[in-house]
Amino acid sequence: MNNTVSQRNYALGSKRSEIRELFEYGKKLAAEIGPESVYDFSLGNPSIPAPEEVKRALIDALENTDPVALHGYTSAQGDLKTRSAVADHINKEFAAGATADDVYMTCGAAASLTVTLNALACEGDEVILLAPYFPEYRVFVEQTGMKCVEVGCREGDFGIDADALEAAINRNTKAIIVNSPNNPTGAVYSESDIKALAGLLTAAHEKFGRRIYIIADEPYRELVYDGVSVPFIPDYYPDTIVCYSFSKSLSIPGQRIGYILVLPRVFAHDEIYYAVCGAGRALGYVCAPALFQRLVCECIGKTADLSVYKRNRDRLYMALTGLGYNVAEGRGAFYLFVKSPEKDARAFSERAKKYGLLIVASDSFGYPGYVRISYCVSPEMIERSLPAFKKLIEEYN
Repeated sequence: MNNTVSQRNYALGSKRSEIRELFEYGKKLAAEIGPESVYDFSLGNPSIPAPEEVKRALIDALENTDPVALHGYTSAQGDLKTRSAVADHINKEFAAGATADDVYMTCGAAASLTVTLNALACEGDEVILLAPYFPEYRVFVEQTGMKCVEVGCREGDFGIDADALEAAINRNTKAIIVNSPNNPTGAVYSESDIKALAGLLTAAHEKFGRRIYIIADEPYRELVYDGVSVPFIPDYYPDTIVCYSFSKSLSIPGQRIGYILVLPRVFAHDEIYYAVCGAGRALGYVCAPALFQRLVCECIGKTADLSVYKRNRDRLYMALTGLGYNVAEGRGAFYLFVKSPEKDARAFSERAKKYGLLIVASDSFGYPGYVRISYCVSPEMIERSLPAFKKLIEEYN
């Protein structure tokens, strides 16, 4: 077997991520005891319908576009009209100076990250992950041959710990992945945090004589509450590559459509953009789904009814804190980060299963002692789950 397949890829394929394992367990449990008795908070899978514009745009494309043009290949980096629409939208929102030639269309944020990391990777490079982080970051980084370096965020608000970050940066640091609004904490990094980050990376460039890139993973950009704004990181640090997905904003996660943005202000812009194109070619991520590139042209800037998530967050946060849980007050995305009432969060997650509660232990997020609750579910399920959360915490009282 050792000479037949890649052992690393065999290990990845033979065992799912903890999130996916819990999701699959939930489907089996629902078949055994009934879906009404299972409260699945495992997966960040949007529960609200896509906006009406999505349906209309798809119907119009299917009914009024030549089938050959509709289903044929686009340019490898994406259709020019689509890339222009993305650039125009970015300029309207952030006055960024983007052009179509700064945009690479992808099959969602995972492809955006994978392509970008492969474009940047050189021998001996390191990538900093701000913990807690989405577990697949480690998979994406290590696949390139680069090394992951974890830096814990501040406990409490889960903002960037500047002192810990400064200590981790060295002459091998190539990039840092910044995910705000954040999965799994729901934290939105403040302007002061982003300014501090930019200052640290600028100082590191002067000290070590090499550029350090921010990879801004932004699938939750629009999902913020209570008047919070998300700093546009390229405004604070020019060497930022933006990775975006329409999965959450338009509530179309299964369609896998997103983009990479390499603005002209990025150092070695042309080299990086061509390396992105080359990485996409090498990985087979060329010509993102043509139908959904057309959809982007028609629906960019639209969102699903994101107010549902705020109501879910408010209801669940108030209920859980009222029951005695210690909950981080996430101001974005659709996750609550809850401190485990026992040291071993995996044991807590296992105990929750006997009440039908599926919550993800934070160990795989690089930050033990918590669980993630994904509240992109129906309000009715949240209401039905509250007695189970009450019984669970009573075991610890």
